[in-house]
Amino acid sequence: MKRWGMGLCALLFAAGLQAETMHDTGHHHQAAHAHAEHMGSSPVNNLKEPGQSAFAAIQEVVATLMADPDTDWSRVNIEALRQHLIDMDNVTLRAEVVTEALPGGARFTVTAQEARVARSIQTMVSAHAGAMNGVEGWALSADLIENGAVLAATGEDVERIRGLGFIGLMTVGMHHQAHHLALAKGLNPHVH
Repeated sequence: MKRWGMGLCALLFAAGLQAETMHDTGHHHQAAHAHAEHMGSSPVNNLKEPGQSAFAAIQEVVATLMADPDTDWSRVNIEALRQHLIDMDNVTLRAEVVTEALPGGARFTVTAQEARVARSIQTMVSAHAGAMNGVEGWALSADLIENGAVLAATGEDVERIRGLGFIGLMTVGMHHQAHHLALAKGLNPHVH
């Protein structure tokens, strides 16, 4: 812990030194190079992962919004995106799934004892079934139950449906990124 604290102090000192040097002398390149040497790395930052996937998703959306001169900032709602990512995390990591074979597919009963996780399940499963019904030739339907939801999926390729399972079906389609951007822009992507 002591090493971590000292490293953090060194980083903050170096960052302050860099800012002071840039402000006082205007030698940004020299300050950045000195900071990189002090930290034991090259001046080129090759790191891409911010350390947490939800944070990374929000960072990506914020960067996209900031780069778009047509962004309507009066409608932007990053908190809605954060809440959606909490739902995704709850469904992915905290839900219990019971799978049953159906003729032509499978039924997934997705539940949780914790109320907030159950609400996340209900939100995600109903929205996904509505948005993805018919995609890949699959019929998706959702029924809400007291502590979660039931997702039924049927189609021509039964083995693929069963092989993907509940969470695999939830990931199908590259609609998530567009969905995240719509949420952040203050739109309701669940309304068709």
